[in-house]
Amino acid sequence: MRAGYAGTGPGEITPDGCAVELYSRLPVGEEPDIIAAVVPAGARILELGCGAGRMTHPLLERGFRVTAVDESAEMLERVRGARTIRRPIEDLRLDESFDVVLLASFLVHAGDEEVRRGLLRTCARHVAAEGCVLIQREGEGYHTDLPRERVDPSGFTVRIRAAEPVGDGVNEVRAEYEFPDATWTQTFLSRPLTEERFEEALAEAGLRVDRCLTQDGTWVRAVPV
Repeated sequence: MRAGYAGTGPGEITPDGCAVELYSRLPVGEEPDIIAAVVPAGARILELGCGAGRMTHPLLERGFRVTAVDESAEMLERVRGARTIRRPIEDLRLDESFDVVLLASFLVHAGDEEVRRGLLRTCARHVAAEGCVLIQREGEGYHTDLPRERVDPSGFTVRIRAAEPVGDGVNEVRAEYEFPDATWTQTFLSRPLTEERFEEALAEAGLRVDRCLTQDGTWVRAVPV
């Protein structure tokens, strides 16, 4: 387990505290529709941190060609129909480029700044000259509107219990997912990013913000400089 990360509950837990069974249960949200609305039909997508394929599978159903990357073999075993690669994102070096590079799940908020730099360099390294990088980031109040709870229509409850400072601008976030038959917890490190710092981080990797894709600003389209 990585320092600052932990998880509890039934089944395999990945080094960053993610429960494989939990992530295989989470329902598809609006993310595939957001992505499909701004990328060309049939685009080649490099999905970084695909997990158990929650977004991979609906993207495949929409006709996209997906290369799915994750460091967990147990997560990748749940992915069907996509080319899969097991590797830490920051170490990925493929001799090819993609129409779209996808960095979702708030990965851009990695607590370790060197890891975050590695993630964004991987995005820049693999995006085609005329392509784009789609990034999901935390919304306003993510670290301050706490504790909070959301009951999903599919029948489970997610709670963000706390986001406590642990030094160097990083917070330790504690989450809980309660299903009728099981409960999982996850603890992870997250670094809040101001708009200015977010843009600076992209610029360090050779990217720039093109536009926001959602009204709340949680999805951003970036392009190579």
